[in-house]
This record gives sequence, structure tokens and C-alpha cells, in this order.
Amino acid sequence: MSLVLKNVSLFILLIINASYCQREKKFFRKDYHFLESVQNFYKIQTIPRSWQDAKQICEWEGSTFFYPEDEAEANAVLAYVKEAQGYNYFWIGVASLLAKGVFETIDGIPIMDVYNKWGPGEPNDTGGVEDCVVLMKEGNMNDDGCWKKQPYICKKTLASLEWNAACRMPYTDYKYNKDLGRCYNFHLSPKNWTEAFTICSSELSFLAVIESQTEADFLKQLTSLAPKDNIPGNYLRGCVHLGFHNRNGNGWRTIKGTPLENSGYSVWGGGQPDGGDLEQCGTMFYNGQLNDLACDRRCFFICEHDDVDTAGFDERFADTA
Repeated sequence: MSLVLKNVSLFILLIINASYCQREKKFFRKDYHFLESVQNFYKIQTIPRSWQDAKQICEWEGSTFFYPEDEAEANAVLAYVKEAQGYNYFWIGVASLLAKGVFETIDGIPIMDVYNKWGPGEPNDTGGVEDCVVLMKEGNMNDDGCWKKQPYICKKTLASLEWNAACRMPYTDYKYNKDLGRCYNFHLSPKNWTEAFTICSSELSFLAVIESQTEADFLKQLTSLAPKDNIPGNYLRGCVHLGFHNRNGNGWRTIKGTPLENSGYSVWGGGQPDGGDLEQCGTMFYNGQLNDLACDRRCFFICEHDDVDTAGFDERFADTA
């Protein structure tokens, strides 16, 4: 077996072992609550969202859009919601988006095969626009307009929990760099700057901020090695979103609030920045130099996580590129 394959195998074993230990601790994230009776984690999302946005945010956090699988789970979650927030209703991951009146869960299970206690006369598709489902505090379901902004719940099963021991987080795509003492994730799904910022935050991280030439060199190498060349779609190639901007018109700053010139790295590409008010978000060219870009332009992005376990990490698995 080659050294590379051996290290890959050892890394997988490390993830499996760390994940098992984390399941024993019954910890996913600080903002998720574990319910012993159903052996799952739940997060009540208090900022109201449309049904589609709710589904997306749960996915970004590495969880799923909650729907009750049976009466026992419905009762457990409703009791938790009553105790924690007292909402009268909230979105659940059930809708009839593919065919009118054919309700399925987010993972394609027919509503008849899961919890399906509809309220009296429901679903009734009032006005022909009610395709998404809320769960009422009494335990009844009701169809409603998907565009409406409601609270919702994200769910993570204990069985699906994986753990990245080096990065002290449940996201195994992040790789630890021992020289920088931080973890990074190169995202291959192009997003605009605001979406990228939100996704990094959802992963308990932040859009990467370059604070030294060493870090710039590493991100340049990370970008070079990313399998990005054959990713289809309409997005800007040649640069990646990073954590700096001039969105307030007060000069370029990192997302930590530090003026870019004081951040430890401010090497702009030739002629940059050149976009003025039309390009107020920060990116890095593939060559490691900085560039300004319109915030709504889509491209790859890099998230950074700095709450790492440097003492307990096996350096055989560090990314030192």
C-alpha cells in the first residue's frame, strides 16, 4: 500500500473513531439541543424564513429540515418548542412542490408513511397557493404559502454525526494546516459573496482572512489543488471569495473589522482595486493576489475555522501544502 493510501486510510479511521466518541458525548453544536427520548439533535430557528430558505439553511448547517417521522417524535419536539419558545406553529420539511396536492417529505417519503395528523379540513390549498406545511402547537398540520416567513426547526440524527477532531467541529471537509494552526474548506459550489459569508458562518467558520504571506501562499496552493476546473455553471473563474470588503464605503476591511492594510496581507493584483462602488467585495485571484468584485458575482470561496485542537492532532494528517 502506498504512503498516500495508507494516510488516507488512517485519516478515515481517525474520523470514524472521533465520530464514535462524539456520539457517546451526544454533542453536535452548541446551538443544537439533544432530546434523549428520540436520540436526535434539534435547533429552533427563531429568524423566520420562507420554506425554501429554511430548507437551505438547515442543509448549510449540516442538518436536515425537520419533519416528525412519527407521533413520538412530534410530541417530543412540540414539548421542546413549547418549553423553549412557545411558537403557535412552524415550518416542517413537508411540501407538495412536485405535483399539486401530492405531499412528500424533503427526502421524498410520501406523507402517509410518516406523521400525517392534518387539522380539520386540511390540506385545503386556499387560493391555490398553499403547497408547504406548518405544524401547529396542538400537533395538527396545515398547508400554507411557501413564501411566508415562519420559524422552523433543523434536525441532526445522532447516527449521522461525524466529527473532525483536529478542527473541533462536525464538518469533515475542513483540513487542518499545522503551520497556520487553522482549518480550511475550499467550497466547490460557486456562490455570491453574501451567500459564501452565510455558508461559512453556518459551518461555525468565517470567510477566510489572509493575515500573512504564509497564509496567502497556502490559500494559493489550496486553490491550485482544488478539483475546480470541470465544475459547470455560470460563475466567475479565476478568483475566490475571501473575508474582506468595502461594503460600507469606509475603505477595505476584513470581516473582523481590521483595515486591510493592517491585516498582515494586502497585496492587490495589478491595477486593483478598480471597480469603485460597483465592486465592493473581496476576492483572491488564483495567483494569491487580491481583487475587488461585485458582491453578486458567483465564484468559489474558502472558509476558515480557528477553534482547533492542536494538542490532540496527529500531524500525519495535516495539510502543509
